Parts: sequence; C-alpha cells; structure tokens
Amino acid sequence: MPYSRLIDLSHTIDQCMPLWPGDPLTEFITVANRDVDGFYLRKISIGEHTGTHLTAPLTFHPNGSSVDQYPLESLVAPGVTVDISDRTSMNPDYTMSVTDLINWERKYGPISDGSIVLALTGWQQKWRAPENYLGIDTMSRLHFPGFSLEAAQFLLDHRRIHGLGIDTHGIDPGLDNTFSVSKLMLQEPRIVLANLTNLNKLPPKGFTLTIGILKLQGGSGSPASVRGSIH
Repeated sequence: MPYSRLIDLSHTIDQCMPLWPGDPLTEFITVANRDVDGFYLRKISIGEHTGTHLTAPLTFHPNGSSVDQYPLESLVAPGVTVDISDRTSMNPDYTMSVTDLINWERKYGPISDGSIVLALTGWQQKWRAPENYLGIDTMSRLHFPGFSLEAAQFLLDHRRIHGLGIDTHGIDPGLDNTFSVSKLMLQEPRIVLANLTNLNKLPPKGFTLTIGILKLQGGSGSPASVRGSIH
C-alpha cells in the first residue's frame, strides 16, 4: 500500500488508562524473570473494551458476530476525519449532526461508500485525566461528545459507510446510556472504534485505516492497534 506517512491512532496500554465505570482493572503480572528463568514474560489482564478498541456486534446483539469473525478485508478501509472540536470545547455533550456532515462535504466532497468516519473531538487531550475524559459528574453521569443517532442513520442510509470511530470512550455521547448509535451501527459487523488518538494529525480525507485486533474466541470486542496511512 503506497503511503507518504503513517500515523499511530492507538493509545499505549497501561495501568493509568481511563476505564469505563465497572470495567476490570488493567494488570501486568511478571511470571518469568530474566535473572531466574532466563527470559522476561508477563501475564496481562485487560477488558475487551479497554484502551483503543473495536466493539463487535455481539456486545449488543445476542446473535451478532464476535470479534474473531471479522474478515481481514473488513479491517482495512478508507477514512475521513470530521473535526467538531470547536463545538465540543464549548459543550462536552455535543453530538455530531447531519448538518456537520453536510458542511464537511461542501468543503471536501462526498463521503465515499465504504468509508470509516472519524470524529475529531479533541478529547485525547484529557486522556491522562480519567475523570475529565469520562466527564463523571456528581450523579455518576458521563459527559463526552459522540455521534447523534440522526447522523449515524444518515451515513448508513445515504453514504453506506463501513464504520465510525472517535477519540472518546464511545461513539455514543456519554449521556446516552442506551448506546443507541452503537446498537444501530452493529446490526451488521461494521467497524466501531473508540479511544482513538492523534486524529488531529490526519487530513480530512485521503488516508486508509488498518485495524489490528486480537482474535478472541467469542469476543465482544478487542483492544486495537489502528494505523492511518496517508496517501
């Protein structure tokens, strides 16, 4: 695949990452030591939806595909970046609208079939402050931007997109505890990516996303290594 530049869109997995309330802690346990065993090895414990990750249909739909059932070709797709950071900086509960998408297309052209649409909210700047990243208030509600249900439906019906991605903890806004956008997107085994980073280093269009996952048998999702190849 020809490219001019590669952008790493995944956060490093560590024990200081923001975690969804109730998710398991990330743990690294040394099981072999060079001085004693002649080599170094750790056991890791991590939730399937921790860090930069892909969510599979099985998360919300009982008969949906698990993460190990994604075909390889589905993990490589063209991407576009829609920057809404000027709106989210004023409103942490902002949701990307159909108007945002239409305005983007007026400037950059139509979103092509099979694209993954990425929302640049600027939330990566809060990654090292988990409470701010999740926006937890005194009533334990979450506040971070996402896609509106109307925007997701528009992209599926009129642009036939392959998926959505975002630099927050989910494509649904934090206040939506019904996960309506995720449920809509994952009625089929589409791409749903969360906790992305470095989206500000991508152009609005003209790049390809390559998504590496763990083939977890029966997995509801997987930590993901995501790269953007700029053409």
